[in-house]
Amino acid sequence: MQLLSIYILSALSFVISKADSFLIPCPFKYLTHLDCPGCGFQRSILALIQGDFEKSFHLYPPAVPFLLGVLIGVSSYVFKWDRNSKILKLVYLAVGFIILTNYIYKVATQQLH
Repeated sequence: MQLLSIYILSALSFVISKADSFLIPCPFKYLTHLDCPGCGFQRSILALIQGDFEKSFHLYPPAVPFLLGVLIGVSSYVFKWDRNSKILKLVYLAVGFIILTNYIYKVATQQLH
């Protein structure tokens, strides 16, 4: 049993280390040669999975707030909370504001990749 779990963990580690070759290309960047507001999210998530929080934040600062917003949204659906609550709308608005602010900062400081 322990050997199986070690095998599964090593296989998972191998797959995660090679996952960057399977990232989905950004159609917005392909067409306009500019970063979209979500560019860097996939690489940021991979860094989070690998435990490198600093690299994840550097690649896409809104990744963690976005994931928390998704978690709260899914929780509200699963636990049948009030989906029209002001708190839920405030969370969505805050995450959108963080994403927009990050994008404006990237454009203003010319940190586009």
